Amino acid sequence: MFVSVAHAVKPTHRSTFSRSTDSGPIVHPGGWPAGRWHDGDVTDLTRPSPDQIARADQSLVRTVDGLPDADYAGGSLLPDWTRGHVIAHLTLNAEGLAGVLHGAHLGQPQAMYASPEGRDADIAELATADPATLRERFLASTTQFADALGAMHEDDWAGRFERTPGGPEFALVNVALMRVRELEIHHADLDAGYSPADWPEDFRLLLLESMTKRPYPAPFTVRPTDLDRSWHYGEGEGGPVVSGTSYELGWWLTGRGAGEGLTTDAGTLPEVESW
Repeated sequence: MFVSVAHAVKPTHRSTFSRSTDSGPIVHPGGWPAGRWHDGDVTDLTRPSPDQIARADQSLVRTVDGLPDADYAGGSLLPDWTRGHVIAHLTLNAEGLAGVLHGAHLGQPQAMYASPEGRDADIAELATADPATLRERFLASTTQFADALGAMHEDDWAGRFERTPGGPEFALVNVALMRVRELEIHHADLDAGYSPADWPEDFRLLLLESMTKRPYPAPFTVRPTDLDRSWHYGEGEGGPVVSGTSYELGWWLTGRGAGEGLTTDAGTLPEVESW
């Protein structure tokens, strides 16, 4: 999730992937539970697999590792953020989520960040590090998160964690979906040769499904031209229908762009907030 140093956006992640059945919890290979939203069961579309996270991670690592040093100071697609800011954010996000998982594994809950102000200051500071230092720390953070995820046992996933002490809380089982969305969306935000058109289909499905859990001012439906299904957003029935490719719809639903490639039977696109 993008939160600029100057313009904070409230967190909107609401996904989990734990679900109970009469025979007990469903568990993915590697010990992590399958999914449940705060308000009910979810489909498999909102449960990123270990392979899906690994592919997104490896793709982003290739981009960052191959980025020329001079490009780190270049502008990203996020307001006021350079590519260095985006990479710094992804680094600190991986470290923060790894700390959350490690604490849960040890039975010692810990917040993701020390404070909102500290989080923003850390991003700003790390973004100005020399490219080699930033790149090395980013690569190390991906290993740190993968190791923490792999160490989790089934029982470790119970409970919640705070984004900052006294701040918003999330279920521990949110972590995998939170991280894969960070990886894929911010990879495109880097504006470094990877775009929403490069998102794998399983991520596009996951994104369109998971974004139904966000609040919207009015209801609407999206109908991808490249997928044989549609999604409804917002409370209540009806509302306009928005059409376009799944990646164009996903990009717009995160509050990015101006709806390029999309059409709607209402003449104007519905209002969505930035993610």
